[in-house]
Amino acid sequence: MSEKIYIFDTTLRDGEQSPGATMNTEEKKRLARQLDNLGVDVIEAGFPAASEGDFEAVKEISKVVENAQVAALCRASDADIDRGFEAIKGARYPRIHTFIATSDIHMQHKLGMSREEVIAAIKKSVSRAREYTHNVEFSAEDASRSDWDFLVQVVETAIDAGATTINIPDTVGYAQPEEFGDLIRYLKKNVKNIDNAILSVHCHNDLGLATANTLAGIRAGARQVEVTLCGIGERAGNTALEEVVMALHVRNSYYGFETNIKKELLYPACRLLSMIIGMPIPAYKAIIGGNAFAHEAGIHQHGVLKNRLTYEIMTPESIGRPPSELVLGKHSGRHACKQQLENLGYKLTPEQLDKVFKAVKDLADKKKQIFLEDLEALVLEEIYRIPDKYKLKYLCSISGNMAIPTATLKMEIDGMDEQISEFGVGPVDAVFNAISKLIGRQPKLVKFSINAITGGTDAQGEVTVILEEGNKTAIGRGSDPDIIVASAKAYINALNRLARKQEEKVWAKV
Repeated sequence: MSEKIYIFDTTLRDGEQSPGATMNTEEKKRLARQLDNLGVDVIEAGFPAASEGDFEAVKEISKVVENAQVAALCRASDADIDRGFEAIKGARYPRIHTFIATSDIHMQHKLGMSREEVIAAIKKSVSRAREYTHNVEFSAEDASRSDWDFLVQVVETAIDAGATTINIPDTVGYAQPEEFGDLIRYLKKNVKNIDNAILSVHCHNDLGLATANTLAGIRAGARQVEVTLCGIGERAGNTALEEVVMALHVRNSYYGFETNIKKELLYPACRLLSMIIGMPIPAYKAIIGGNAFAHEAGIHQHGVLKNRLTYEIMTPESIGRPPSELVLGKHSGRHACKQQLENLGYKLTPEQLDKVFKAVKDLADKKKQIFLEDLEALVLEEIYRIPDKYKLKYLCSISGNMAIPTATLKMEIDGMDEQISEFGVGPVDAVFNAISKLIGRQPKLVKFSINAITGGTDAQGEVTVILEEGNKTAIGRGSDPDIIVASAKAYINALNRLARKQEEKVWAKV
C-alpha cells in the first residue's frame, strides 16, 4: 500500500496575501467548503490576530468545515495563541500553527533576538498552544536559510514542548531541490525525537522551484505538504496543490504516495478560486491551464488521434475538466439544474437553487446553449457575492463612429432609485462615468479585462476590474451576454467591496 501524504492548504491564509487576492468572509466560507469537499486534510483558515476581520472570518470558517482540520496561524506569543484558539475552538478538529524565524538574518534584522531567546520563545509558545489542544504545528520561518545544526536544536525543542507537526519552510524560495532534500534528510537523521512528529514542507516559488522542492522534501521524508490552489500567494506564490497531487498520482510508481484529494474536483476548485478573486487561470498553467490539454503541432495531433497516451500523461476528466458541452437549455428542469450544480461540487439551499434556476431561465432567453462555465458564472453572480449597497436596475448604452458614446442607467443606492445619463470616449467609459457621478465616488481604474466564458458570439462576457480609492483597492467581477452590462456589474461589484471595506474600518474603530 502507498503511504499517505497530508495536504495542508493555505489558500485562505498565505494565498490571500497574494496582491489583489483578498476575499470577504462569505467567499472564504464558500472556498473552505470546496476545499473540504476536495479532501484536503488541513485548512489554514487565516491569521486571527492580524485584524478583527481575520478573526471573524476564521471563526466562521471553523463552523462550516466538516471533515478537515482547521488551523489558525499565530506568532510565538501568548496573545496570538490565545486569540488563535478563540477563533478556531468551534472547529471539529482545531489546530494551532505557531511560528518564529530561525535564520540569522531574520533573527538579527527582524526579531532583534539571539538564538537563545528564540529557543526560549519556541518552548514557551508551543507549551502555551498545548494547553489548548494536542494538535500543534510549529514552523521555523526561513528554515532553508537557517544554520542546520541550530535548526536541529529548534526542532527538538518544539517537539519536546509538544508540537506534533514540524514545518520546514523555504520562505523566500531560495532553496534548490537537491539542497532542500538534503536538509530534510539531515533533520530526519539528527533530530533525536523526530519520530514523535510529522515533518512538513512549505515552499515558495520565487525561483520557480516550489513544486520541485516540495517533491524533493517528500522523497527525503516529509509527510505533509503546505500548498495553495493555483499556487497563489505572496510574491511569485506558493507550491500549487494541483501540481503536487497530480505528480504523486501520475508518477505513483516513482513516489509511492497517495493523498485524500478527490482529483476530479481539482479543476472546479481552481476555477472557483479564479472566479472569486477575479484572476483568470493562465493558459500555460500546469495541470489546469487552458492549453494543458491542447495539441496544435500536426505530429502531436496525429499521435493523440491514434492513442491519447502518446502526448497526454493524464486526461482532462481526471482533474474534473470535462470538455465544454451543453448542460442546460430553455426547457431544462429544476432537477437537471440541481444535478449539474452538484456535479460541479456546489451544494445549494432550496432558496439558492431557486435563485440560480431563475437566472438560468433568464440566460436561456438570451443565448441558445448554456455551458458548464455559464452555470458556474451564474452561481457566483447570484449566490456568492457580498450584499449590495449599490445595485444596477437598468442600463442603455449608445455607441458607434457616428454617435457620442452615451450611457443612461438607473441604480438602487441604499434602497433608493436614482438615474442619470453621461457621456464618455467609449461605451464602457460612459457607463463608468455615469456610475461614478451617480454615487459621488471617483475611484481610479487600475485594471480592466474581458474574457469570453465560452466560445461563440453569444458567449457571456466575464469582466474583471480593480479599483483604487485612497489606500484601498478592490476587485470586482461581473458576467453577462452583453459585455457593457457585464462591465457595469463588475464596476459596481468593486464599488460595493470598497464600501464594505470602509464600513468595516468604521466598525472596527467603534
